[in-house]
Amino acid sequence: MEETSKNYGSGIVIKKELLEKELKNIFDVKKELEAILNREVTDILSVILEGAIKLDVSDIHFEPQKSKVRLRFRLDGVLQEILYFEKESYEKILSRIKLLSEMKLNVSQPQDGRFSVNMGEITIEVRTSTLPTEWGESVVMRILNPRSLISLEELGLRQELLKTFNEEIRKPNGMIIVTGPTASGKTTTLYAILKKIQRPEIKIITIEDPIEYHLDGIVQTQVNPKEGYTFATGLKSILRQSPNVVLVGEIRDFETAQIAIQASLTGHLVLTTMHTNDAAGTIARFLVLGERLQNIAPAINMAVAQRLVRKVCKKCSIEIELTQQELNKIKNVLKNINIEIKEKFKVKKAKGCEDCSFTGYKGRIGIFETLLVDKEMENFILTGPSISDLREMAQKKGMVTMYQDGLLKVIDGITTLEEIERVVAK
Repeated sequence: MEETSKNYGSGIVIKKELLEKELKNIFDVKKELEAILNREVTDILSVILEGAIKLDVSDIHFEPQKSKVRLRFRLDGVLQEILYFEKESYEKILSRIKLLSEMKLNVSQPQDGRFSVNMGEITIEVRTSTLPTEWGESVVMRILNPRSLISLEELGLRQELLKTFNEEIRKPNGMIIVTGPTASGKTTTLYAILKKIQRPEIKIITIEDPIEYHLDGIVQTQVNPKEGYTFATGLKSILRQSPNVVLVGEIRDFETAQIAIQASLTGHLVLTTMHTNDAAGTIARFLVLGERLQNIAPAINMAVAQRLVRKVCKKCSIEIELTQQELNKIKNVLKNINIEIKEKFKVKKAKGCEDCSFTGYKGRIGIFETLLVDKEMENFILTGPSISDLREMAQKKGMVTMYQDGLLKVIDGITTLEEIERVVAK
């Protein structure tokens, strides 16, 4: 299945001479911007977009302050400061962004829009959001690079977990829920599942808010609350289209939860997301929305919680030995997992070089925990356990927590102990 791009707004074409420039890190982007600050606003915006896309930045932030406007890139999930613009220069940039995104120019209110960036052989969509603040309008541009769509095998799943995923996503009915906060990679995981299961003999329909990436062979729809097309109303219509698989961008309310659960109980595989802290929290979230345990327990096949952690830079990372305290902590956390931990071993530590913008990290990978609902777990859920009891039961049945999964990736030299501690609590 191929990813496709669709043009939005007026679009912007990156000039050939800029495409040929080497922008290897945020310092290269800063240097290039400082050299053209007196040039046309189109050139300035092109450098910002070109630099962000080349560095695999997820979003671009313009943040008005009292006297200047700060530009930051979110690189591997962490905001990095680029430079400051004068207010007068920023107003021109803001007008250009609004024009490209087909927003109202002379209105200071929250607006959303999109436009496309032509990078020669590839077209990339940019989703724009503006917000009025004390010192002017803040802008965030989310870069929807189709190269960000990866396969199930590239997510970072351990081999046994990858096997579980492959078994669960091939079931004809039930619900697979991916949970986590905003920007934890939920959409990437769901799209990886769609890419894996898509084939000519099954019909897949999605309802999203908004459609982030366009996929061939799949029917994708987008909510439009102003016209009465919500997740709930859209899902009702989708089920009349005789789909085999339905992707619901997010379950936010009782009506959507109820329809999605009934769909999973009546012959459909439903893929969706929720905002919970961990996999066990999905049951409590459904209860808060108003669903009954009698419906929740038999509907869910698998609940997956995930976060994204930065991978240590391969070019500059160094190896260090753990302290005895750190070693004892890892041994204690992983004591219920069948893994041999040596008395002394080395782990990676971030250092920093030109290739990773001197952060010590380059790229990200997922850490996961998966609650499987078999017959025993279904009966346990029907007793109305607390989240902690449900988590304990899942671990007894073999669930590896996100923290444990992160430590396994530290042992494998993929990331650092500091990064795991930053992203997820024990």
